[in-house]
Amino acid sequence: MRKRGITIKLFAVTALFFLAFYAMIMIFQLVFFDSFYQQYKTKEAAEHLHSLAQGYEENSWNAEELTKHTLSYMQEAKSPLTIVDAEGYQLVQDPFHIMLETEDGGVLEVALSLFVTDYGNDLNGLNIRKGDTLEIYGESDLSVTSVIYPSVITKDEESIGEHLEENEITLEGKVKSVSLPQAGMSNRGLGLLYDALLEWFPLDEDLLKQLNDGKSQQLNWVEPWTGKHNLVLIEPIKKDGEMQYLFSVTSLQETKDTNEALRVFYLYIGIAGIFLILLLSLFYSRLVSSPLIKLNEMAKKMVHLDFSSVKPIKQKDELGSLSNNMLIMAQNLDIALDDLKRANEKLKQDMEKRKQMEKVQREFFEHASHELKTPLSIVKSFAEGLQDGISPDKHDHYIDVIIEESDKMQVLIGDMLDLAKLENGAIKLRKSSFLLSEMIEDLSDKLYCMAKEKQVSIEVMPRNEMPITADYEWMERVMRNLLVNAVRHSETNSVITIRIETDLDTSRSVFMIDNKGIQIPEEQLDKIWNRFYRTETSRSRMTGGTGLGLAIVQQILDLHDFSYGVENTPDGVRFIVNFYK
Repeated sequence: MRKRGITIKLFAVTALFFLAFYAMIMIFQLVFFDSFYQQYKTKEAAEHLHSLAQGYEENSWNAEELTKHTLSYMQEAKSPLTIVDAEGYQLVQDPFHIMLETEDGGVLEVALSLFVTDYGNDLNGLNIRKGDTLEIYGESDLSVTSVIYPSVITKDEESIGEHLEENEITLEGKVKSVSLPQAGMSNRGLGLLYDALLEWFPLDEDLLKQLNDGKSQQLNWVEPWTGKHNLVLIEPIKKDGEMQYLFSVTSLQETKDTNEALRVFYLYIGIAGIFLILLLSLFYSRLVSSPLIKLNEMAKKMVHLDFSSVKPIKQKDELGSLSNNMLIMAQNLDIALDDLKRANEKLKQDMEKRKQMEKVQREFFEHASHELKTPLSIVKSFAEGLQDGISPDKHDHYIDVIIEESDKMQVLIGDMLDLAKLENGAIKLRKSSFLLSEMIEDLSDKLYCMAKEKQVSIEVMPRNEMPITADYEWMERVMRNLLVNAVRHSETNSVITIRIETDLDTSRSVFMIDNKGIQIPEEQLDKIWNRFYRTETSRSRMTGGTGLGLAIVQQILDLHDFSYGVENTPDGVRFIVNFYK
């Protein structure tokens, strides 16, 4: 089964989570935003209207104060407002008006609510101030003769508006006070307010009954000529024993238009958002998974015991700390593994050495017992002969044989003890300088009888000889063993040649001893240094010796750090020793 990488998994999980969350937001925006916004707007407008109604009912505001609070509501709720009776007649002064003083001293109210609906910006452009002279063309209210509804307003020969009917009246006067809509309030639907008054008033009996019971009304109204949706708020109050109604109209069409635009906008932004989410998810998954992948690679290398190529992640966070800890662990494991390898190698060497020592010891005891068995048997046999009372003429011979064999055993035991001391490092060298040729001359004299018996002669040929530095006694033992070995294995009537040469440049002296006789088989050249080793397979005692002479030579030369070797010559064997200054 194919594994899916952590990057893909993390990308998929992150992308699905954010896409689901984003889709949920988009669905709620598209499905529930319209109703939510309408409820929010209705609640906000109703709270403002209820607050205004409480203030109006509990306080005795004059016309100016009422106008001020009405304008404040219209600014906060962004909806037009008026106060009417059950028949729909307005009971308050138009919030947007000009109080005009005529030449005869009378005061007229110029109602501007309808006028600012069409000419609000132009009206603000006239910059009407108290004391300005205005010329008004318009119609008067039949029920209230002191109110005029302008169609044209002229100031300093600058006119705004349009003449509508021929029976318009003309008035001229000075501005006593002015109340105009603030910037942004010119088109708040004052015309819509009057259209709604005409549509809803007079109120039907059921609605009037609920209002008179003190129940606020929130009504949906669709303009029959445009089909636009509006919210009608009616707040009942009781003032001076009479029922009055705060009437406000809020257009919901802007909300619907905005929601329709948002649907299209969300469609485009949704596509862009999906791409952005996928891109961010990919970036996030790589950001998180990249160090994890590196840590996994580090762990894989550590599993295969590869600690050399482990590199930490350069991050100052938990992952960086983890990689540093893994690096430290890898370094410690590398050191521990190296130590373990060295310990194992040393253990193997020690085990091999122990096996070798056990083998050597076993062979040593076998060889020693073999070497001691013959002289002991001879001594025992001749001693038993003496005990049995041999003839007097053989008595001295038996004693000589016993003494001779005892001497041989004594030499063998002495050689074994010396070899054991050399192998255990119990010997301390007392080095001195001497000429090797002089030592060999003395030894040749001591071995004269042995050489004469074998009918061989010893010839020493030094050349450019220089003194060597070594322990005299042990080196004499080396030379004695080599000379004795050469005499024993030389042919009758042959010459043993000893050459001593010194390289004056390196001060290295070379000792070579040649004898004529039977060659050593090539496969046995490396074995002659072993204890009790003899080239004769029968291990005959006729050639003499203990079998330890060359082993002792090897130990002494190794102790001096001198190199040595053996090789066959055309007519015999040659031993070589290199002496270093």
